[in-house]
Amino acid sequence: MTTVPQSRGLVKQVLALSAAQRSAFSQERVYWRAVALVLAEVLAFGSHRVTDLLKALGCVDEDWSAWYRLWQRPQRYAEARASAVLFTETLGHVPAEAPYVVGIDSTSVPRTSGRLEGTGWLKCPRNPPWRVGIERAQRFLNGSWLTPLVRGYSRAIPLRFLPAFTEKAVHHCHPACKENQAGSQFVAWVRAQLDAAGRKAQRLLCLADGSYDKPDFWRALPANTHALVRTAKNRVLKQLPGPYSGRGRRPKYGERAPAPQTYLEQRHGWHTARLDVRRRQRRVAYRVEGPFLRETLPETPLFLLVVRGQQWQRAGRTRRRMPTFLLVNALATPDGWALPLPAVELLAWAWQRWELEVVHREVKTGLGLGDKQCFQPHAAVGSVQWSAWVYALLMLAGYRTYGLASPPARASAWHQPKRYTLTTVLDQCRLELLTQPEFTPLFDRSAQTWPKIERWIPVWLDTLSAPP
Repeated sequence: MTTVPQSRGLVKQVLALSAAQRSAFSQERVYWRAVALVLAEVLAFGSHRVTDLLKALGCVDEDWSAWYRLWQRPQRYAEARASAVLFTETLGHVPAEAPYVVGIDSTSVPRTSGRLEGTGWLKCPRNPPWRVGIERAQRFLNGSWLTPLVRGYSRAIPLRFLPAFTEKAVHHCHPACKENQAGSQFVAWVRAQLDAAGRKAQRLLCLADGSYDKPDFWRALPANTHALVRTAKNRVLKQLPGPYSGRGRRPKYGERAPAPQTYLEQRHGWHTARLDVRRRQRRVAYRVEGPFLRETLPETPLFLLVVRGQQWQRAGRTRRRMPTFLLVNALATPDGWALPLPAVELLAWAWQRWELEVVHREVKTGLGLGDKQCFQPHAAVGSVQWSAWVYALLMLAGYRTYGLASPPARASAWHQPKRYTLTTVLDQCRLELLTQPEFTPLFDRSAQTWPKIERWIPVWLDTLSAPP
């Protein structure tokens, strides 16, 4: 009987990225536990509690405390160092002359304990808009890198999950932090990483929603950094001050500009563009106004992008897309102020901010974000950051294996995915692992001891990484 040879490309990418993360762990034995847990995250079905991961490895008859200490002690799993290594791996996919695009958004991790680190009362996202409810949860900032656009496709790969706990939340080790402050910290961190990598001239573009349209956020943007932020339709904007004449203090603002929503009433001055969004052509009508100034922010000129709403019929029903108003900080040129990127390119990137919501859905349903029963203050945060880091590791490996231009191989006779997802990566990793005879000693449902697995994993990795 002949067998079909299985590809090992995806697993090799995962192992290569894991090997690059060696400096993020304090000791060699801690690193091997981390590698085993990454494989357990792939092999675990259903929930992703620590006990579920250990059952996937067969380590059920020994002390579990050493596995929990991976997150209880910050020096064992250094989240900042792991994120810096992951950031370095992404630089090979972005040319130095192209903008490095990131997105920021917050997400909540539901909790039931009233004493767990960072838990507080937040708005429940599962309730409908007409019945607002609250729940106890931890709030984290998702700072993700957006891959370069290919046929309207992009993927958001988390670089950091920063705690953004409210003032009334439980605080033992992590201070309170507003959402926009956490966003500023992430943008400053990315800018510092770019500068340290020798890319001081590379522009950084940050995508954000209306929660970050705050003067403190605009004021904290580093040099050579631009933010494309959604704003309110009635945002108060001011014209730039005119030439100074006369006595007295130089004015900081000019006359009050029209509200963003008033531009929708004008018939002239609109431009039309067709954007590639996930292999579909989207026709948008837009206009660029400004530069303007915001109150308490006279040193940061902003351009306003107004996107007209749309209405169409599909399947006998009326579909609507509401107008959108975006602000972007202006670029200083010898001739005055200009947009940092062409308006069509900015609008194309604005469509991709939804990829951050895809990250929240996949990491919660596919990798069980918040499932791990860790109650120590450092572990309650570190275990969440670990799940996001494993997700980024898998998705970056999938990006290097599949890319975005062509869909992955058909997973079944009735479904052809248009692009790779977390489910695609998990299924392919399991297929590649479970069809290898060398992997059988690790994936064994019978009880095992960790010293035996720890001695065997390096040998298996060398065998798997060897060229065919």
